[in-house]
Amino acid sequence: MQLVLHAGAHFTEEERLLRCLLRNTQGFSRRGVAVPGPGKYRGLLKETMTALQGAAPSPDARDILLDVILDDDSADRMILSHMFLFGAPREIVRDGAIYKHAPERMARLAALFEHDDVELFLAMRNPGTFLPAIFEHAPQEDMDSFLRGVSPFEFKWSNTLAEIRAAAPSVKITTWCFEDMPMIWAQIIRALAALETDEKIVGGFDLLSDIMSKEGMTRFRAYLKAHPTITEKQKPRVISAFLDKFAIDDQIEEELNAPGWTEDDIDDLTELYEQDMDTVAQIPGVTVITP
Repeated sequence: MQLVLHAGAHFTEEERLLRCLLRNTQGFSRRGVAVPGPGKYRGLLKETMTALQGAAPSPDARDILLDVILDDDSADRMILSHMFLFGAPREIVRDGAIYKHAPERMARLAALFEHDDVELFLAMRNPGTFLPAIFEHAPQEDMDSFLRGVSPFEFKWSNTLAEIRAAAPSVKITTWCFEDMPMIWAQIIRALAALETDEKIVGGFDLLSDIMSKEGMTRFRAYLKAHPTITEKQKPRVISAFLDKFAIDDQIEEELNAPGWTEDDIDDLTELYEQDMDTVAQIPGVTVITP
């Protein structure tokens, strides 16, 4: 079994991604890819993770779990999407780490599915916007208390991914930048299902249609129809060009709730994030989807 775990990150269109996967359930099924409804496994995975704390999985735990989740025993690949796999928003940042509990939890799941091919799909997002998005759901009233005195410049995705790899070296990781998602949406869906780059999917422009004007989408689709030889690798550049002209400002601009931060702080965090992406790309076992 190829077990694919999509674990968010939070505030990276994670639920929209799941809805797109579910729209493709029938087509994926014909390729041996199962996309169970989240009600079948989210609570079950949480219970399983709790049961595995400090204990090795029982010999039949894996088979029992799959029997409950899967209706079709013939599936070769199963995609489970659970953005709370590594914790609720209030637990995301601890001691200068993003998803501090992720390495331990992935190690438990790797042990449970030790004879399967386990893959983790996890989006990254600029800490300059990611931390304020989490702060919106936190009980603290100021950023310093929320971050428990740790500098926001300490939070790096490369640390999180490297620690997951160290804790669960058999687990392959696929990641991407939230900021690139309008250009690579279809690539992400295909990667989750292990499809070839030219295979048809439903909802390849789901995110794009929400952030581009109707006129822009009409012209974009007309452009693709008039240029049928455009490859999937070329589409991100086309999408970027249309977004430059037809993006809906209200949909792409975000007001940040980051009390105490300056514009320079956010610019510096963005620059650090871009540098961190170079580090992420060098981690063995990590694949980065880019436009």
